[in-house]
Amino acid sequence: MQDVLSKSATGLNLVLCALVIAVVFYVSVFGVFSESYLRVGMLLVGGLLILLAQIEVSQSLIGKLLALITAAFLGVAVYQYFRAAAEIETGLYFLTSSDIWLGTLGLIAVIELTRRSVGMVMACVAAFVLIYGALGQHAPGFMRHAGMTAEELIQVLWYSFDGVFGRPMATVVSTILIFIIFGAILEFLTIDKVLVKLALAATGRVRSGPAAAATIASGLFGTISGSAVANVVGTGVITIPLIKKRGFKAHFAGAVEAAASSGGQITPPIMGAVAFIMADVTGQPYLAICVAAAVPAILYYAGLFMAASSAARDMDLDISEQPKLSFDWREVAKIIVFMLSLTAIVVAMVGGSSPAYAGFIGVAFATVFGFALRPSLLTDTASWLKFIRSAGMISAQLVVIVSAVGIIIGILNLTGVGLRFASLVGSYADGQLAVSLLLMALACLLLGMGMPTVPAYLIIVLVMGPALQKLGVPIIHTHMFVLYFGVLSAVTPPVALAAFAAAPIAEAGAMRTAVEASRLALPGFVIPFAFIYQPAMLLGTGYPLVESAQSILFVALAVLHISRACYPAKGKARYAPIGLTLAFALLFMGPLVAWGAAVATIAMWSVVKFGTVILPEKS
Repeated sequence: MQDVLSKSATGLNLVLCALVIAVVFYVSVFGVFSESYLRVGMLLVGGLLILLAQIEVSQSLIGKLLALITAAFLGVAVYQYFRAAAEIETGLYFLTSSDIWLGTLGLIAVIELTRRSVGMVMACVAAFVLIYGALGQHAPGFMRHAGMTAEELIQVLWYSFDGVFGRPMATVVSTILIFIIFGAILEFLTIDKVLVKLALAATGRVRSGPAAAATIASGLFGTISGSAVANVVGTGVITIPLIKKRGFKAHFAGAVEAAASSGGQITPPIMGAVAFIMADVTGQPYLAICVAAAVPAILYYAGLFMAASSAARDMDLDISEQPKLSFDWREVAKIIVFMLSLTAIVVAMVGGSSPAYAGFIGVAFATVFGFALRPSLLTDTASWLKFIRSAGMISAQLVVIVSAVGIIIGILNLTGVGLRFASLVGSYADGQLAVSLLLMALACLLLGMGMPTVPAYLIIVLVMGPALQKLGVPIIHTHMFVLYFGVLSAVTPPVALAAFAAAPIAEAGAMRTAVEASRLALPGFVIPFAFIYQPAMLLGTGYPLVESAQSILFVALAVLHISRACYPAKGKARYAPIGLTLAFALLFMGPLVAWGAAVATIAMWSVVKFGTVILPEKS
């Protein structure tokens, strides 16, 4: 009986994955056919996909029964929504008691699907917020709200476009899923493996070798990957063993991959799918978001590259000459296909195409040229099945995640707790920008722990964003600040998802890997503050080019100081405090002091490199 159920689940799973891909292609080319049917239908299909995958692999009859019960909850709730869809869209539908009960079952199903998709942390957050919405009138202090009826709660969360089926869901199903398919196509064509090989070839003569290669490869792969954890798993299985083979300790190997993979979520053009949501939330053009994010992403990876190189300096590594990597014509062509596909996406958007249609063009380029290079893939059934399942399942997980985010957003809007939290932060900081930023950075790290990039960013920016904007920080700078700390929560203990994913691959302790990853990524924790104190570093935000160049120079020097201070050379640790002091001056003390710090930086690095004029070693 169980075997029959599992085989049936496998077949239905493939059919639904193919349906998701077909709908995504249709929407990308022809546009949204119906907001209600697209958003609600995608949740139904995505939820069933996740439950079928659980039934397929579960050996427990009880586990399969629970999955079927969840599917029933979701199915009846969606049926009730569709039954009244026309009236709901006009806002003229009044809920009955059965509507309320079935809507409640739908919310329970969403939370259970979230648990099955991304674990307990996100599910518990959504459940806690839902309970707070229902019972928050009894909460203490500023958390108390005026209270609401069950009808008001379910109306907003299930039977409207302000809850589960709100703007995040709309953005994901109409824009982002085509880029998930784009990433799956590149994996299908094995372009991801060629990118890793390219990174290894580019860093072959560098002492840190594979550690530097992991940084580059994860950055390249991160431009198309929607998840830091997926990035770790995708490239880490190749890079982490190579880093260990070079002589690095296991926890360091895992930390490099975790920090590098997290950086993919802040790297244009896709930024872990956040770029499109940020454009939608801020009202800024997508390309403006990409231009603003470019320099900080480069500086983050430069800092990581420097930290890995500095750490390698005094380690006993195997620096014997590595075998030279050669590329055949097909591998070179794959790299060209990757670049052409990304270029096609950007050119299409510059030409006025929608992001979804530009993503479709990128998929078309990659597919046509990829199959021209490897025509045998056209008849490779196993690879096709893997691609269909991969694209469908990742899409399903993302849809379920944003449905849970919709619950949180709906409650925040209904209760106004986000604005009250922002006011509380402002009152504690007493109008002091530096104190406000520190409080917000800490809150962002706490709120983002254990969450994927998209929900972390959305929840944090809704709760914390208003406080920054009240202090006069421009909207793009606000959202970038929040995004960075949401992303870096993936390497910040105690819940560091990217580091915890890398640790088993490296065969290292999870917490030790997370601490080392935080150390490597330390410049990334400072760069968001530069958005506020050196705002011209974000290109395309209205500052003169000369001012932008000056800010980028100051931040670049500060990042290098911090990276070197994290791993000072043997016998040169006395220079670390000086470097950190100069980094502080470069970032926060204004242009005049910063230029003096820049000159002092060049002088200090000359001393460190060529002699010991100051602070000589004790005899």
